[in-house]
Amino acid sequence: MRASERAYAALLEDIQSGALAPGAVLAEVEQSERLGVSRTPLREALQLLAADGLVVQQSPRVTVVSDLDADDIRSLFEIRRALEEAAARLAAHRGEVEVFAALAAEFATIDLAAARGTDDYYALISRLDGAIDRAVANDYMSSALRTVRTHLGRVRRMARDKPERLAASVAEHRLIAEALADRDGELAAHATHVHLRNALSSILDSLSTHSEGQP
Repeated sequence: MRASERAYAALLEDIQSGALAPGAVLAEVEQSERLGVSRTPLREALQLLAADGLVVQQSPRVTVVSDLDADDIRSLFEIRRALEEAAARLAAHRGEVEVFAALAAEFATIDLAAARGTDDYYALISRLDGAIDRAVANDYMSSALRTVRTHLGRVRRMARDKPERLAASVAEHRLIAEALADRDGELAAHATHVHLRNALSSILDSLSTHSEGQP
């Protein structure tokens, strides 16, 4: 892996995890030393993050992590809903029944109380996303979804502190996978719609609660 790719992956993880919060300044010297790369590959990584919309150039020498407010999240979910519902319809007819049936069975065995239960759950979501992408076999749609999912990583962490929401989300993903295995495109799209509506509501509620708790 090239130095710029390593720097990009590390910074992306820090932004998505919240270690680098919105507004955090990404000083070239500091980040180069922290990531163990020279300034040229760091700049390349920052350019990629800027193309993703995750950082913004405030001045020629100052790069900061972009803001993510309620309006941004609503806009993200608007495009996410359109893409993922369409993808679910297509995948139900184009995908392999056995693949989605196996994923549905795995969602049924997820134990969020286990040591790595939440991490395993998110990994399983990624595998479901990958299976849908492969079934749809549309590079344009997959590319658009990758962009959406890159930003989604920033908001997904807001659900980690909500056990009840996580448990409901597991059941919602199981229903999506089962509908895909049954080749029921309309149910898969509807289940996706319900999941995204509930996820958005939960995230916005978390933002509101956090804002109210600020001094």
